[in-house]
Amino acid sequence: MQFKDYYDILGVKPGATEAEIKTAYRKLAKKYHPDVSKEAGAEEKFKAVNEAYEALRDPAKRKAYDQIKAQGYRPGQEYQPPPDFGGGQGFDFSDAGEGGFSDFFESLFGAGARPGPRGRTGPRRGRDVQARVEIPLATAFRGGKERITLRDGSGDERTLEVKIPAGILPGQQIRLAGQGSPGSQGAAAGDLLLEIALGEDGRFHLDGRDVLLTLAIAPWQAALGGTVTVPTLAGDVELKIPAGSDSGKKMRLRGRGMPGTVPGDQFVTLQIHAPPAQTDAQRKLYEQMAKEFGESAVRV
Repeated sequence: MQFKDYYDILGVKPGATEAEIKTAYRKLAKKYHPDVSKEAGAEEKFKAVNEAYEALRDPAKRKAYDQIKAQGYRPGQEYQPPPDFGGGQGFDFSDAGEGGFSDFFESLFGAGARPGPRGRTGPRRGRDVQARVEIPLATAFRGGKERITLRDGSGDERTLEVKIPAGILPGQQIRLAGQGSPGSQGAAAGDLLLEIALGEDGRFHLDGRDVLLTLAIAPWQAALGGTVTVPTLAGDVELKIPAGSDSGKKMRLRGRGMPGTVPGDQFVTLQIHAPPAQTDAQRKLYEQMAKEFGESAVRV
């Protein structure tokens, strides 16, 4: 059997922290997941990433692996466990997901699902499955239920009704217990981990929990000030614009961002927009403004 460099598979250094290993695993599992990846060999890469994470995420298994790696083995090099090396060593695979581990892995930690004197047999919990779902920004703001359709590796589709918590942000996950891969021999199914993405919104943009909006105002509103109606995710509100405002001026609506323990704010960026002159009277007004203000109308 061939030696596998699990650190290299995950793209981390041997001294990586548990958090760095978990981050690398999540990134690669998302990249190569058979349900979403179109890359050649994605399924095999996905299995390799899962195996590497299973070997390194547990301190005891990682220590056992590091002892072997310290002997100077290189990826692909022929590896033969010593006669007195007892694969398995009492490691618990109850939450390891589906099997399919390599001979090298099983020689270190036990077969898990393959019968034999060194392996363990019995029910196995199903593998957790990751998927990405896109929802409207308005749904993320207010929460509620969203119907989503997922397709598995065999092309079969299923529709789920998912409860969306108010204030969920892009990149956060929703765990659906028991909606992952089925377990073996009657064991529980794994979970479905839905990563949230937000659809494009024509008006609003997110910066963390803050909401950003560009608001067009007329030149006289900027010059004279006044009250304007501003859309927010919770509905329209009134905003008082100071006299003498310029394009680019930012104004804050406190607590009008995404909900949370500390709610975000909404930032309104003013953009002066001059309406086109469509009548003789409107053109005369612009001509009068040009005469009255002259070059002082433009600030450099």
